[in-house]
Amino acid sequence: MRELVVLGTASQVPTRHRNHNGYLLRWDGEGILFDPGEGTQRQMLLAGVAAHDLTRICVTHFHGDHSLGVAGVVQRINLDRVPHPVTAHYPASGSRFFERLRYATAYRQTAVIRQEPVIGDGELAVTPAFTLTARKLSHPVDSYGYRLVEPDGRRMLPEKLAAHGIAGPDVGRLQRDGELRGVRLEEVSEVRRGQRFAFVMDTRLCDNVHALADGCDLLVIESTFLGPDEALADEYGHLTAAQAARVAAGAGVRHLVLTHFSQRYPDPEAYAAEAREAGFTGELTIARDLDRVPFPKRR
Repeated sequence: MRELVVLGTASQVPTRHRNHNGYLLRWDGEGILFDPGEGTQRQMLLAGVAAHDLTRICVTHFHGDHSLGVAGVVQRINLDRVPHPVTAHYPASGSRFFERLRYATAYRQTAVIRQEPVIGDGELAVTPAFTLTARKLSHPVDSYGYRLVEPDGRRMLPEKLAAHGIAGPDVGRLQRDGELRGVRLEEVSEVRRGQRFAFVMDTRLCDNVHALADGCDLLVIESTFLGPDEALADEYGHLTAAQAARVAAGAGVRHLVLTHFSQRYPDPEAYAAEAREAGFTGELTIARDLDRVPFPKRR
């Protein structure tokens, strides 16, 4: 199962309809929680997300709307005695904030939280299922975007298998060994590109925004402001919906999820209209709290 569970979509000020940030990426057996803002533990309950679902916590930066929920989430992980380690990634410059949040109050520690601060652009984790990387963004405090890439695989071609008389268990042997009776795997299959996901929060336009978005099947990106306030967005280190949409269009993104909305704009359709006017023609979601966004099917 691969899907995005949206737990909160507000920017600095929550509203009656939008909680502070929180996003869970379900990726096969992993559950990666991005930017747990205040109230995330309750939003998890409403969305049917259990502490046992979490395997990683990725914090982009230490502003409250992206991190104040860390305390409650960590304590819930311990309260529920999550049996597997949970790895936390966050900007190394904010390590003191993570420590304060992790130990904000007294509680009984029963779970393993592995702290792996981000110290610069590069790989954070390499697993059989994906490679997780981080890239620094442009914001008043250190902020990192995250990108997850599945390794490329092979798609078997039935007509070519049949032409070589390969069927049944022999197909598995060929996939495992790379060659069978003189037939190489490359002769009867083609590359199946791994799926790609990126999470881009508070930032101005910069090169790493484009690098994170490149070729993504699903891109979650902030669009705090609308076009008329582009100068204000740049001043405070944010994007407009039009800027985010142009990034996605240029990067070949298949499904764009806009989020992190300022309370100054009451009509969510204004974000959709601006994104379309900016030239994004792929699948578009204007995120709402508790939305579930399925990963696009493979090409």
